[in-house]
Amino acid sequence: MYQNIKEVIGSLKIEDITAERKSVLQPLIDFIQQKKNKKEDIRLNFICTHNSRRSHLSQIWAQTLAHYFNLKNVFSYSGGTEATALFPMVGETLSNIGFEIGTLSEGKNPVYAVKFSKNEHPVICFSKTYDDAFNPTSEFAAIMTCSNADAGCPFIAGAEKRIPITFEDPKEFDNTPLQKEKYHERSLQIATELYYVFSQIK
Repeated sequence: MYQNIKEVIGSLKIEDITAERKSVLQPLIDFIQQKKNKKEDIRLNFICTHNSRRSHLSQIWAQTLAHYFNLKNVFSYSGGTEATALFPMVGETLSNIGFEIGTLSEGKNPVYAVKFSKNEHPVICFSKTYDDAFNPTSEFAAIMTCSNADAGCPFIAGAEKRIPITFEDPKEFDNTPLQKEKYHERSLQIATELYYVFSQIK
């Protein structure tokens, strides 16, 4: 794993996670633990409205932290209720932390390869609907990262478990002096909570 990312992970403060928030994260811990106990693949599909910010941050951090904790057979995906594009500030935020981001295709909805380690498979990121052919069709957890998607998507076909873990949208700070800081803050919150999730797996 790239040294800068390891240092960021080492600085995460899980003691700041409230008991209330831990109870929100518990169903995801339970899902991962049950899959591990059965020696089954662990498929996590992080879902938001536009698949442009929070769902991608969650997908990338989940794959990174699964590797950090040496948890095998974890496959992270993301999707939206509609497809748009990965918001550029998400890539910039991750790049500043130490992720290497390569552009695989240009256009209105570019495809990116996000690497957290020199020798590990990159996380492939582009905006898509949650039921896109790129994503799993069964035996996955649907993790709802925004309240709009959670409320507007009462049924996710093929999901073994639906888990609402919503985050505030950094989008509200777009084009303001706080934009960079707020995206970094949201990225670290997602990283911290997913660190806690994977740290609980035995």
